[in-house]
Amino acid sequence: MSVLKIGFVGCGALAKTHRDRLVNRAGIELVGCQDAHTEKAESFAAAFNFPVFKDIVSLYERAHPDAVYITVPPEAHGDIELEAIARGIHFYVETPIAPDLQTARAISAAVTKSKILAMAGYSRRHNDLTHMARQFLGTEVISLATGRSYCPAPASPPSSHGKPADCHLLEEVSHVIDLMLYLCGPVSEVHALSVRGSLSRSDYFDLEESAVINLRLKTGAVASITATCVLNHATGINLEVITPCFSLVLTDTTLRVQETFKATDYLSQTDRRTNEMDAFIHALQQGKPGGIRTSYREAVKTFRICLAVQESIRTGLPVLL
Repeated sequence: MSVLKIGFVGCGALAKTHRDRLVNRAGIELVGCQDAHTEKAESFAAAFNFPVFKDIVSLYERAHPDAVYITVPPEAHGDIELEAIARGIHFYVETPIAPDLQTARAISAAVTKSKILAMAGYSRRHNDLTHMARQFLGTEVISLATGRSYCPAPASPPSSHGKPADCHLLEEVSHVIDLMLYLCGPVSEVHALSVRGSLSRSDYFDLEESAVINLRLKTGAVASITATCVLNHATGINLEVITPCFSLVLTDTTLRVQETFKATDYLSQTDRRTNEMDAFIHALQQGKPGGIRTSYREAVKTFRICLAVQESIRTGLPVLL
């Protein structure tokens, strides 16, 4: 395809990030957008003079996008993706990817049966340092992995309070879980504890605010993630992986590899979100998944772990996968 036609479902802050990266890119035409709040869609489209549609069917049938960027609340997922798949429209979807595992699996099955490309928004897989860390780890035996996600509390109420997929803390920690799955392999057991109640700015802060998540990997290795959203500032995420030969610590901008009597530091040379966009656009142009590192199917695996964390927090018991 010579010019890729791109549409947007959902017109919030994340959609603006994607729009602003795409708008000046050669070979891309922004053909329309849709949002449950029409005024938000109109504001989103105004500066770039592309049309606003009242619903997804109108967007899909009248704008004829080759692909859409989907950035909507968890409970809105389902028909958006299935309607796109039925029309052969590729999609990129931000996380959380679904309101529940049943919906996520239905979408994944439909993607598998179709020829469309579906990518999820775990951009840290496209960090150049993540690729380097994966090369270092290679076939090394991993004994321990520890991760951290420290972020501010949400500035406004969750859109669907009480739904597991919409927990602010677990959405943030899902990016550490995804990174751990990518570098260390699949998980077989989850046990999590959390606390709530120290945030009291308003009633909607009755949500998990800090958690400790212990995991066993299918290789037999163990892992732990600590997470909080009580800070008034973000400190980002990191992941440390321990092997008999070396340890490595990965952040968004740095990678340290510690060997006996030697530590080597690496700095990121690229922007992971640009890398992610490039991978998606290239895949669309080639008609092959190519460099897509987070297919929808992979995102479902991460989502399943997040729901297991939620279940363990609720019951106080380990969850076997």
